[in-house]
Amino acid sequence: MTRLRQPPALALLIQGSILALAMSLAMPAQVPQGAQQQAPAQEQRPNSRATIRSTVELVVVPVTVKDARGNLVDDIRQDEFTIFEDDVEQRISTFSTDAFPLSALVVLDNDLKPKAAEQVRRSLISLAGAFSESDEVALGRFASFFTLLMDFTTDNDRFMAQLKDRASGDDSVPDPVSTAPNPAAGDQPIPGAPTTQQQASADKSTKHLDDALHGAAEALRARPHERRKVIILVSDGVDAKNNTYSYDQTLIALLSSDASVYAIGTDAALLRRGASPLSRYAHATGGDTYFVNNEAALSQAYAHVAEEARHQYTLAYSPAGTDRTKNYHSVEVRVKRTGLNVLARDGYYLVHLP
Repeated sequence: MTRLRQPPALALLIQGSILALAMSLAMPAQVPQGAQQQAPAQEQRPNSRATIRSTVELVVVPVTVKDARGNLVDDIRQDEFTIFEDDVEQRISTFSTDAFPLSALVVLDNDLKPKAAEQVRRSLISLAGAFSESDEVALGRFASFFTLLMDFTTDNDRFMAQLKDRASGDDSVPDPVSTAPNPAAGDQPIPGAPTTQQQASADKSTKHLDDALHGAAEALRARPHERRKVIILVSDGVDAKNNTYSYDQTLIALLSSDASVYAIGTDAALLRRGASPLSRYAHATGGDTYFVNNEAALSQAYAHVAEEARHQYTLAYSPAGTDRTKNYHSVEVRVKRTGLNVLARDGYYLVHLP
């Protein structure tokens, strides 16, 4: 059972990722030579890291804006955004449109239907082209158990070699669906989880999506704070009912790790029935969902996800008028223009205990 404790002091309220990203964004405004400074002194942005650390608790919210056709909108001004915490409007203190490097964990569903599995296998090589030299990428898979196949690396050749092994079917790691966890091969059994035989008798599906995302969130928790943390999940969205971690527990892990879920769904029927947890996780964490049905669409989705995650608006504010003794705070971002879709996380946790 996840237990949440209240933060003991303001210094502990500042999440490491929030502070580091805010410090990287806090640049003094450029004033043309000879021009008068119009803004009052108290409205100027902090111009030193020491100022931010000692006086301000900043919440940083990456935001994606799309039009009705799903295209990214990149010309929104700061004054067109409004942000609310716990239904209280906040003053945006920092605004940026700069691209940020990614810490991306690609998580592959290892129990897809044969047709979808073959499409994913053939499309994997194109995944390497979705990332830039500044990104770091890790590769994992899941069924009954979450397995980290490759830890984070900026070596694209190493990532490509892993993808080629998966694409060729040369996979020396046993399938967690059909065998007990193999620590030597890297399988990570969930503490307290039932055995494969127990899972099969209790539920038709032995695929644990909640547990996989929880494991991915924990893998991202310690990644560098100046990077955008994303999970690229390729799955049909099928999930067993006997996960070790609940949806709520997994969402806490994702939000407290600053991780956004970008789901590439291989079963559009689940979307039409409104039964897919993929959309639910993506919406709550400020990510996005793509549903595909062929190899070409998969390859395009990889590129779209990486581009969308890297190029976001970044809003930061110092919370005011909300109860700081609460551990969870809701966040809502709005834009003044009509007909646009705003993607941002639903909230954040100040403290997370495993």
